[in-house]
Amino acid sequence: MINKRIDIWGSDNYKGSGEDGFFPTLDTYILDGEKKRPAVLICAGGGYGFTSEREKEPIAMKFNSAGFHAFILNYSVAPRKHPQPLLDTSRAMCIIRENADQWKIDSEKIAVCGFSAGGHLAASLGVHFEKNYLFDTPLIKKELNKPNALILAYPVITSGEFAHRGSFDNLLGLEASEEILEEMSLEKQVNDKVPPTFIWHTFEDTAVPVENTLLFARELRKNNVPFELHIYPEGGHGLSLAIEETANDDTQVIPHVATWIELCTQWLENLMK
Repeated sequence: MINKRIDIWGSDNYKGSGEDGFFPTLDTYILDGEKKRPAVLICAGGGYGFTSEREKEPIAMKFNSAGFHAFILNYSVAPRKHPQPLLDTSRAMCIIRENADQWKIDSEKIAVCGFSAGGHLAASLGVHFEKNYLFDTPLIKKELNKPNALILAYPVITSGEFAHRGSFDNLLGLEASEEILEEMSLEKQVNDKVPPTFIWHTFEDTAVPVENTLLFARELRKNNVPFELHIYPEGGHGLSLAIEETANDDTQVIPHVATWIELCTQWLENLMK
């Protein structure tokens, strides 16, 4: 396996550096062998305030075990604001495609997988990948940053009635305009170019209400974008794999919810065959 950390911008191109010395990085989990494989770019959650370790390597290893190359994006969070996280994700997708031959990746079979606020980021790339401001940034290239599929786990989607307000405060600031709140309320940005999508959520999620997922799915249907949707009846927010290895306590171990990763990999295999 090729397992290394890549500075995705370099100090000369990253505009978000501050006193903490943070730079966005991409961790690779590239399987050995000469066979070209599909890949998944992973964006952990954390309310745009941090990125959860529980939604990083355990997820990458699951995708590896299903035969996918995996990548973990350590993207910009507060105090850095929009559009920097989206720029980071676009840049990461470009890096994966630019190295597709070297890393034995099928460049037309790259999904982005996000959890909670990371789901908002993944979905943002799915709806905003053509925005001109992305290509005003060095190292982001048209045609290279579009994902071929979206995987959204209990995603933050809407800035409206059912918003996870902390995510939008961290991403956009406390004084965000109505215009930018509308642009980043992703159910309002869906069009027929959005990639096929796998989404799951839990009915009992009180942190990011299930309406976030339902609003996005409704718009996918209106725009004839194929999707697979699973709403599990039990479980709170942030379940990751819903197994002991990713749980903070026993309430996050839910065997029924843990079926999502197998359902997801089956969906991906069928989509990308």
